[in-house]
Amino acid sequence: MSFLWPSVLWCLLALPLLIGSYILLLKRRKKFALKYSGLALVKQAQGRWAGVRRHVPPALFLLAVTAMLVAAARPVAKVTLPSQNETVILALDVSGSMRAVDVKPNRLAAAQDAARTFINETPNTTKIGIVEFAGAASLVQPPTRNREDVLAAIDRMELQRGTAVGSGLLVALKAIFPTMEIDLRATSNPRGARSASGRPLFNAPPGTEEKKDEEFKPVPPGSYNSAVIILLTDGQTTTGIDPVEAAKTAADRGVRVYTVGIGTPNGEIVVGDGWTMRVRLDEQALKSIANITQGEYFYAGTAAELKKVYQSLNSKLVLETTEMEVASLFAAAAALLAVLSAMLSTLWYGRVF
Repeated sequence: MSFLWPSVLWCLLALPLLIGSYILLLKRRKKFALKYSGLALVKQAQGRWAGVRRHVPPALFLLAVTAMLVAAARPVAKVTLPSQNETVILALDVSGSMRAVDVKPNRLAAAQDAARTFINETPNTTKIGIVEFAGAASLVQPPTRNREDVLAAIDRMELQRGTAVGSGLLVALKAIFPTMEIDLRATSNPRGARSASGRPLFNAPPGTEEKKDEEFKPVPPGSYNSAVIILLTDGQTTTGIDPVEAAKTAADRGVRVYTVGIGTPNGEIVVGDGWTMRVRLDEQALKSIANITQGEYFYAGTAAELKKVYQSLNSKLVLETTEMEVASLFAAAAALLAVLSAMLSTLWYGRVF
């Protein structure tokens, strides 16, 4: 637990003074009782419980003061609550490096299989969109609750040339904010650009094509709770915009990006049509994207680990741990203890303390 105004806690040092004042008051009453022996005999007749009971109201009041001071310091605690994420965008790498077999049967097949499992286990109330990226990026399935359409988009994926991680991230972000204007810089006409497969770069929902993005003001990273992006790639960017710049754009929108690195650090040599290249997992790039957007990075070196990553992500998207100010709970406790203290004192002794 942390505090927004920790300096208020110094006031807790006054509690020993209250306890000392109470002890002095008891001593004065004891001297008064001894001076008037009749009062002493009455207290002796009341028994031991009466001696203990008289300390209960003051003790409750002291606890009330403590709780009040803690509330004034504005405590913040990590609380697990049902997630408010209504949309999940899966951005999957379909570049040539995904044919590497360091993850069996190959990176792309393992990614597709794990994505199917994730989609089937995601609550039906959550919309899922699919973005594929290689040398260019395209929204192959706008966010929908129709799981058959989403699975069909996963099944249609084919390997392409190049890797534009930044473009994939921006297109995923535009799937969340359809009226957002993006500049992929890799084409002269981003809205009309097409991927290597011939698909449109971005299919905007009907009625949003001509809308302009409203006046935008950056928000704190991770503060947008209605959607998240899951980016799966080996992290090696060969074209398009800088992924870090794309991550900063997502952070300005408050969207968390969970990055999943598939492959091995050493990688392997992949042979294509007239080219040979060693493809390695660039973990540092993926960690940077996750850190900038207040997301999290996951490593998947095998197909089994990849499925575990998606299971972990699924649980995070259903139940989310967040920091929340809990001063109201301490304030309520303080009020309850104070009222209870006054009630008991009035009930037992006909006065407050």
